Amino acid sequence: MALPKLSKLELQIMEALWSLGPCSVREIHQTFPARKRPAYTTVQTMVYRLEVKKVLRRVKKIATANIFEAAVSRQAAERRLSDDLLGLFGGRSRPIMAHLIESGTLTLEDIREAEKSLMKVAGEEKSK
Repeated sequence: MALPKLSKLELQIMEALWSLGPCSVREIHQTFPARKRPAYTTVQTMVYRLEVKKVLRRVKKIATANIFEAAVSRQAAERRLSDDLLGLFGGRSRPIMAHLIESGTLTLEDIREAEKSLMKVAGEEKSK
């Protein structure tokens, strides 16, 4: 099953689960900065929607609090976002790379890591 699209708020909720591990809606709610914190009921509604999307799951109940954990990895969500972004550019990565370089976001270390990944993929393709 393909990972569903996630909104910014849904990704923030997932980030809390990826960082903290299993936690309650209250714990997720507390991870938001006080000045930009959505209402508790908003976070609760989003958690239940993410459960329906099968992106997170209930693992246990402590008193009246349900405890949730991520059902998809951060890497899977990042790949989906990357694929969506590339789709906006017709599959071309050069405009994205150019922007990252010009904005100073892409470091020399990032480029070296990408080069290692490219060499690894090229080596796997040769051995097939």
